[in-house]
Amino acid sequence: MNESPALIYENTIHETLGIRTVELSPDRVVIEMDVGPIVHQPMGLLHGGASAVIAESAASMGAYVSVDTETQFAVGIDLNISHLRAMRSGTLRATAAPIRKGRAIHVWGVDLQDEAGKMIAVARCTLAVRSWNDLKE
Repeated sequence: MNESPALIYENTIHETLGIRTVELSPDRVVIEMDVGPIVHQPMGLLHGGASAVIAESAASMGAYVSVDTETQFAVGIDLNISHLRAMRSGTLRATAAPIRKGRAIHVWGVDLQDEAGKMIAVARCTLAVRSWNDLKE
């Protein structure tokens, strides 16, 4: 397992949305983003798609640091998210923890909260662990 992976954020959706890493380990990932017009839907509320991005990102990052990054990577194959409360502004924090980490499949739970700790959304993300050799096919 690689404890300090070289994750690239430049020129990705993380850079575009301003997603910041707070904590990154195989057992817990915490990332944040500011909620404002760039992630609003037309009524001025946090867009559900932006919530989905930060949820899947947190789970994907956790799965990535849990595998042998020299030979493997993880990709999301299913995301379920329930939006519990609207949010207009502030900081959205996604906290991900593994539910199960198998050889081929990981399942991570993700809580999305505002800066006061109120639940904004809850998600479950399933990821496939693949070999870098699979990309050659």
